[in-house]
Formats: sequence, C-alpha cells, structure tokens
Amino acid sequence: MSGLDPVVERARAGDEAAFNQLFRVHRDTVTRIIYRVLGPTPEAEVEDVVQDVFIHVFRSLKNFRGDARFTTWLYRLTTNVARMHIRKKRSRPRFAQVEVPERGDEPESKARPDTATESGRRVEALYALVQQLSDKKREVLVLHDFEGMPAKQIAEVVEAPVLTIRTRLFYARKELYAKIAADPQLAPAVEHLLESLPGKAQAKRAKAAEPRQRRATGDAR
Repeated sequence: MSGLDPVVERARAGDEAAFNQLFRVHRDTVTRIIYRVLGPTPEAEVEDVVQDVFIHVFRSLKNFRGDARFTTWLYRLTTNVARMHIRKKRSRPRFAQVEVPERGDEPESKARPDTATESGRRVEALYALVQQLSDKKREVLVLHDFEGMPAKQIAEVVEAPVLTIRTRLFYARKELYAKIAADPQLAPAVEHLLESLPGKAQAKRAKAAEPRQRRATGDAR
C-alpha cells in the first residue's frame, strides 16, 4: 500500500479529516459526471446522488487496494451509482429546468444576461440530446468529450476494452450529430458548443502535434 496517495491511505485507515479532504477535492468532478450522465436533473436530486457516491466511497474505501488509480476507482463507482439511480427513476417522467454545473477550471463568464441565457438554452438542448443516447454510449461520451478523460482510463472506469470504448465513442458521436442535424435552427450553435468541449480540444492539440513529432523523429534519425 506504500504506493497509495497519503491522503487516500489515511482515509482508508479511518482518518476523518483525510476523507473530508478527498470529498472537497473530488466533489466538483463527481457532480459534473453525475449531472452529465443523468441529463438535466434538479440540483437537489444531483446532490442526493453525489452524497450517495461518497457514502459508497466511505463504506468501500477500505477495500480499495490501489490496483488502479484512486480517481479511476472513484469515477467507476460514480458511474455505477448514476446507473443505479437511472434504473430506479426510469419509469418516472422528469420535467426540469436546471443549471448545468460548470467545470471548476473554466473562467467566469462575462457575457451579457441575454447572451448568457441563450448560451444556457444551447447547453440544455445539448444535454437533452445526449440524454437520448444509450447508457453505455452516453457514459463514454461524457467521460471523453465532456471531462477530457483518455480512452485508456475510461476503459478502466467502465471495465471494458479500449477498442470497445473507441467504438462506443464513435457511435455516440455519430448518433448525437445526427440528432443535432435534424434541427437546422439548433445545429450551428450546438456544434460550436461541442467543438469547445475538453475532449475535443485535447484531440485537436494532439492532432496538431503529430507533424511536429514526425519531424522530430525524422531529425533524430
């Protein structure tokens, strides 16, 4: 267990302060993942699921052996709890207008109120379309494109081969773009929003770096 993060190790041993630190550090990311997996959901309901996740963490942390990174284990537990919540409420209709939890590292918006309102509508429209995807496709899309998580780590989170993750991501994007294209008025704004997602931005940077890497390899030879 010497390879474990010291805070995780102390929390495993029952240190309440260490567990509270884990909660503070990871709460925002867990909240975003839950919201994006569940789709538009009242804030109080999202908070209930967040609390449920950390109750599971508290009960299960003693069984965490460090075979995977703590964040991988935590995100796997988060998606499992979100799945259970979806199954419980699937038979109940949901009608809600809710605010989307933002990424903690995003700059504060300085847009005018009317612009911010329009942006909020685009985000809600995007999430409504994402919610129409199957559970497995939605989870992969959320973790990769919305959270910027690499395919290898997603494979560990959802316990599936990397090739399966890439396949699910391909079909999730394909279905989502087809849904967006079906609404000509919505398409331009939502497509612009999609291109700004963390996972898409990382993919663009990686693609832009390929020629430089090839040139560096050629020079080394």
